[in-house]
Amino acid sequence: MVPITIRNLSKSFEGTPVLRDISVSIAAGEMFFLLGPSGCGKTTLLRHIAGFYQQDAGSIHFGERDMSGVPAHLRNTAMMFQSYALWPHLSVAENVAFGLQERKLPKPEIVERVREALHMVQMGHLGERRINQLSGGQQQRVALARSLAVRPDCLLLDEPLSNLDAKLRLDMRGEIRRICNQFGLTAVYVTHDQKEALHLADRMAVMEKGEISQCGAPREVYRRPVSAGVASFIGEANFLAGAWVGEGEAAGSGVVRTAAGEWEGRVTDPGWRPSAGEEVQLCVRPESFRFAAGAAGRNGLSGVISESIYLGELAQYAVTAGADVIRLAELNPAELRGPGPVQVVAAADDVMILRR
Repeated sequence: MVPITIRNLSKSFEGTPVLRDISVSIAAGEMFFLLGPSGCGKTTLLRHIAGFYQQDAGSIHFGERDMSGVPAHLRNTAMMFQSYALWPHLSVAENVAFGLQERKLPKPEIVERVREALHMVQMGHLGERRINQLSGGQQQRVALARSLAVRPDCLLLDEPLSNLDAKLRLDMRGEIRRICNQFGLTAVYVTHDQKEALHLADRMAVMEKGEISQCGAPREVYRRPVSAGVASFIGEANFLAGAWVGEGEAAGSGVVRTAAGEWEGRVTDPGWRPSAGEEVQLCVRPESFRFAAGAAGRNGLSGVISESIYLGELAQYAVTAGADVIRLAELNPAELRGPGPVQVVAAADDVMILRR
């Protein structure tokens, strides 16, 4: 278990910047997520932490130790890859032992560590199996056991669940969280799966174009995104264009005039406050809308249901309101609403005001 501090890290490949002045601190024992769209630099940053790449500028510290120039095999990290990278000609136990043999540990210690690691992932009875005799979920557990066997200071995970089906992904999320908590591992986890990050992360960093756009706890990033890019990547979001009118009734809130009338919400970027008449955009999550019985008034709009989708535990609707199409969700619907006129509203605390 070790804290990781990244300071002003930059990297270019063939003259193209991939990471731009990245600074972030990861606490010892924290499960920290890097997420963002493809090509944003999250895997490149993870590989710098692992030591597979060396930065052009900046530094990475494990505790007080500057890791600049330290090769991967001397960093005491373990990395789980999307492909698992298991040897098909070796048994389960032999795969788990591979990293220990590379470190030239005594054979009795290797045997004991393999036994412990397989027990951690509930695979102790399958040590003699061949990899091609295992399911995808079992192979993922073997890859996790191999990482744990070396007793790393830091566990690095590069989209480790992307090859599993939905149920196995859910099961393994819990398993990874349990193991990291039980052994106090510092974990850095790369994913493009927002649900996975919201479920597991202590904190997360959302990356865009080689930079960290926002870093914080899952609820903070979801409820208070600092930009439209962050808001649209973490969950679904509806956007409405408008202009800033002035301060709202509640402390810290503001009023925005839109084509659908006036809305009251909160500015979620702490470093920005709009000026009078400035163009802004509203962001409202689908689950924040509710159907209204009468006229919508402030923070509401009138429209027509143009699409209805029943998903069991919830229903999803598309409401066309002038030039805008609003997506909203209704939990545990008694019945599916059909096409027709509706009014929808959102609470001021659920309306986010963002730069346009």
